[in-house]
Amino acid sequence: MSPTVVAARSGVIRGRIELRQTFTNAQDLWNYVFPTVIFLVVLFFMKGAAVPGTSFNLGARTLPSLLGMSVAFSGLVTLMMGLALEREDGTLLRAKAVPNGMLGYLVGKLVLVSGMTIASMMIILVPSTFMLDGLALGSVTSWLILLWVMVLGLVATLPLGAIFGSLFSNPRNAGVIMMPVMGLVAISGIFYPIQSLPEWLQGVGQVFPIYWLGLGMRSALLPDDLAAVEIGESWRHLETIGVLGAWAAVGLLVAPIVLRRMARRESGSSVAQRREKAMQRMPT
Repeated sequence: MSPTVVAARSGVIRGRIELRQTFTNAQDLWNYVFPTVIFLVVLFFMKGAAVPGTSFNLGARTLPSLLGMSVAFSGLVTLMMGLALEREDGTLLRAKAVPNGMLGYLVGKLVLVSGMTIASMMIILVPSTFMLDGLALGSVTSWLILLWVMVLGLVATLPLGAIFGSLFSNPRNAGVIMMPVMGLVAISGIFYPIQSLPEWLQGVGQVFPIYWLGLGMRSALLPDDLAAVEIGESWRHLETIGVLGAWAAVGLLVAPIVLRRMARRESGSSVAQRREKAMQRMPT
């Protein structure tokens, strides 16, 4: 068995262990439940409103968009923060010291984030199906579309999360990426139809994965006639595959280069310096 396969298998095992630890940790579970409660409250208050120009429930229309946003956040923010934190505490340095350790580490993170994403989606989706009317969940096609949009969305966003995470040696500085991410959410039609925005903002929103993840999820979970209120009056599956695939290709090309450069810069002295700075920031 080749060293690469051994490292990948070790990464899968590592990811499964971390995922199990996450699901048995009270703080991690709270991090799942609290945002979900917020989302469900938002959906509850939306269910009395209708999508402009139709009689369709606005909450049901917003739900798949939230699921798309959840996938994007998992790929971009969760992996980015994880890399930044484990770079500071020396986990990445230890992974670097093992043959093919960085590959195993990244595979483990992919397994962890993917499992967390599925769990987060189910926590939102299951109660929403009882609370909201109009969701099209009764066909195999809907679930297949949901699956390929989620998988392609993770492939498109996880490499970007790895790239951003490798740029920050201090996890507290990684939070600066949240402002542009939230700005993209605001112009990507997650909480309100993108057609209500100026045309130039619509164009900007369609460059990035968040809009297409929301659109793909809406195509899976909403009736076909709701496509009439989308741009082009279509679910645009080919365009969704094209844009998400392009981001995936760029990320998979750039991420290994950036991560290798980051790993080469890691040393015992740099980790010790970051730990010392972290200790100085702690209240006495």
